[in-house]
Amino acid sequence: MSHEIVLAACAIGAALAVLVGLAAGFSTGNATGKAIESIARQPEASGKIMSALIIGNGFAEATAIYGLLVSILLIFVGIKG
Repeated sequence: MSHEIVLAACAIGAALAVLVGLAAGFSTGNATGKAIESIARQPEASGKIMSALIIGNGFAEATAIYGLLVSILLIFVGIKG
């Protein structure tokens, strides 16, 4: 396989891995909106709702960081390879 094909494949893979960050942003925004709606309906449950929201947002952001890490690794492997 030529070096150009490996570099192109790594660039495409890195671009797809970065899309994980886009999905994490959408999911965080959607979850926050739903949490605000839930708190507006039941203010007495705000503590439980906020706890679940923070844990869920933490998982979403961790997924985005993993996608960023994979994309950076693919870029460096493509450059070195």
